[in-house]
Amino acid sequence: MPGTINYSWSMDFMSDCLYDGRRFRTLNVVDDFNREVLAIEVDRSLPAERVTRVLDRIAQWRGYPESIRVDNGPEFVSATLWGWAEAHQVTLNFIQPGKPTQNAYIERFNRSFRTEVLSYYVFDSLSQVRDIVDHWMIQYNEQRPHEALNNLTPAHYLQQHQQQRKQLSGWY
Repeated sequence: MPGTINYSWSMDFMSDCLYDGRRFRTLNVVDDFNREVLAIEVDRSLPAERVTRVLDRIAQWRGYPESIRVDNGPEFVSATLWGWAEAHQVTLNFIQPGKPTQNAYIERFNRSFRTEVLSYYVFDSLSQVRDIVDHWMIQYNEQRPHEALNNLTPAHYLQQHQQQRKQLSGWY
């Protein structure tokens, strides 16, 4: 487990379909330190350029990570993402093909997201998916305790970590 925020993020894609059969994808990004979901981007297509825009949007309020763990999907092995990572000094850590357990943080998150959102609702539109996802992200990050975080929410775990760091550095 990483010892601080922005040490390692994980990201992955998921897919589902609307009631009328049109497919959509989600790009899920999680900080491995406190299991906080940083983004769930929803659209019919999420090319590498869109992935980098999502990562830059997260970095505006969170900062850039030291590394991101990903699988070998085409968006992740693209020159676009490689260039972005190099420009921001982010290491891309690729898991071995067929070894999803090497990206356990995002796989665990994906299981919860699939069960509690994608498999739970029948969606009529992308805007409905986005609304439900936005609400669920707040609940996941701010209201839902995680066993792996000593039964704290990701937000509370991060707050506790930041308070401890201030105390250790002499800031009272």
